[in-house]
Amino acid sequence: METEQATASIPMNSRVASRAAWLLCGLTLALIACGAVLAVLNDTPVGDSVFLVGVLSSAVVGGMVASRQPANPIGWFFLVSALSFAATVLASEYAKYGLLTDPGSLPLARTMVWPLTWLWVPGAVSILVFVPLYFPDGRLVSRRWRPVALFAVFFCVLAAGISSLEPGAIQGEDFVNPMGTGLLQPLAPVLDAIILPLWLGLLFISAASLVVRFRRSGREERQQIKWLAFAASLIPVWFLINSPVEQAFPSLFLAIDALALAAVPIAAGIAILRHRLYDIDLVINRTLVYAALTACIIGLYVFVVGYLGTLLHTGNNLVTSLAATGLVAVLFQPLRERLQRTVNRLMYGERDDPYAALSRLGQRLEATLAPSAVPPTAVKAVAETLKLPYTAIELERNGAFEPVAATGEPVKDPLRLSLVYGGDKVGRLVLGRRQGEEDFSSADRRLLDDLARQIGVAVHTTRLTEEALRLSADLQKSRERLVTAREEERRRLRRDLHDGLGPQLASLTMKAEAARDLLESAPDRSGALLEEITTQAQEAVTDVRRLVYGLRPPALDDLGLLGALRAQAAYGDHNGLRVTIEAPEELPPLPAAVEVAAYRIAQEAIANTARHAGAHNCTVRISPDEEMSVLRLEIADDGRGISEERRSGVGLHSMRERAGELGGSCRVEALPAGGTGVRAVLPLARGVEHSVGAV
Repeated sequence: METEQATASIPMNSRVASRAAWLLCGLTLALIACGAVLAVLNDTPVGDSVFLVGVLSSAVVGGMVASRQPANPIGWFFLVSALSFAATVLASEYAKYGLLTDPGSLPLARTMVWPLTWLWVPGAVSILVFVPLYFPDGRLVSRRWRPVALFAVFFCVLAAGISSLEPGAIQGEDFVNPMGTGLLQPLAPVLDAIILPLWLGLLFISAASLVVRFRRSGREERQQIKWLAFAASLIPVWFLINSPVEQAFPSLFLAIDALALAAVPIAAGIAILRHRLYDIDLVINRTLVYAALTACIIGLYVFVVGYLGTLLHTGNNLVTSLAATGLVAVLFQPLRERLQRTVNRLMYGERDDPYAALSRLGQRLEATLAPSAVPPTAVKAVAETLKLPYTAIELERNGAFEPVAATGEPVKDPLRLSLVYGGDKVGRLVLGRRQGEEDFSSADRRLLDDLARQIGVAVHTTRLTEEALRLSADLQKSRERLVTAREEERRRLRRDLHDGLGPQLASLTMKAEAARDLLESAPDRSGALLEEITTQAQEAVTDVRRLVYGLRPPALDDLGLLGALRAQAAYGDHNGLRVTIEAPEELPPLPAAVEVAAYRIAQEAIANTARHAGAHNCTVRISPDEEMSVLRLEIADDGRGISEERRSGVGLHSMRERAGELGGSCRVEALPAGGTGVRAVLPLARGVEHSVGAV
């Protein structure tokens, strides 16, 4: 029951807020209607009443926004502003009628003068300060802007209080403040000097908040801010150029004046409620084109009429006007196309000038030194050239396309163009459509196709460069491993020679000298020493053979790879393991490094089988693959097999390392029928690394 009540309170609050919004809107409209009636009775000029159009639009927009989005204070700000200005207009017209038009006919006419002094303040602060601060989502840019909002409230109260008590005539009216106090008379200049800078500072800060919000916001919110900024920018532009229009076309002036005053509320309403349906960039584009076109036509017409009238001394007659009209008609279409291209360049980039776009892309790619910077540079160039909201380059990795460079925010259903080089697809160019455009124009597609071909070449070159750098890095690592192995081998030889063979030879020398000295005086002792020298010399020869065998097994030089393996299988101590060699009658000439690696891998595999596998049979298969230019080596046993969880020991790691040093591969795995298999692939020549991956 409590849950149902809590759920039902939400729509009830929304209905209450909606009714309150429309109530305020209706009250404002009633005040506007009363003010308009009194303005007619007072013979107020129509131009002075145009202000009511802006108030009317604020009331309607405020009612719509507040009723649909009651949590968004923007609608309530417009309602407060409209109600404040409507009440001010009504009070002004009421006081005029009761004091000037028909004195004494209306009660409290003098009292109604007092609201004129301060009632406009909350309306101005609401629409000029609070709307920019909270637009469009009803939240401040951040918590740091809260003091600005609080100060705006304080300023509103302060300015309204001072204005309500300031003595003297009311600006723009023929009335005197009935509540003015003489105590503020000496302070009036000082208070005005304080209020004005504070007011201008608030206006500047509120406008700055929109700029900060625009820079931090996403694409959708930026479009909303553009609507408000576009409408607000029309007002100062109109007031700068309205004087000639007022003199030549009074009715048109009043209509445009009313639209200018209503532009901000209407634009704010569209931005909050319907911004996804109307593209502000397209509106700005067309506005700029036709505004510039109108200005050019009017200027051309006035110039031609004035020039021909002065030159021919005909004045402003029908012939001159017809000539000016014909000239304007001839130049209208070329002028419109040129202006459209200029505005398109400002908003959409260089899509109408493909050569410039390709040239700029080429210059940027030429200036890019690092291969990794090519995709980001190309993406940025395309986005800036065509003013696109999103651009990315995707490359295929592991069977899927992944973005390697992107700019802007991703959009739904982007255009994807293939990046092709030599008939092979090297990637994709992902492009987001401009807001308000369902698809790219034919001019855009032609330019994008040209750009895609250039980017495809650049991406392919980049991939080749990266591959070359990777191979170079691998080569450098291989060289480092070879140098390390060589130095380790030298260290081992030095240690064995210094610690083993060296002391033996030194001892032999000493015993030989002792035997020589005792040869005449003690022949028996000299003979014993000579026997010891013979034994140590034999041991030294064994150590020398061991060192040589560590460098390269002598059996390889004496018997070849097959003979050495057969000898190892026949005479080696394998703990009862039966070793069988399966190989062709003869092997092709093998590089020395391949022979050593194959012999050592087979030797290590046989030793591991004898020690750990508990096997009875072990088979070594050698098969050269001349077509692939590799030597395949397989060692299989019938033992207990190897567990997947068992970590690689020194022997297994040594086998993989020997194969890897030659650019080959070595894999140890459990066989399906039981036992363990070692499969190694060793390249026989350079340049076949691509073929050694398959075992």
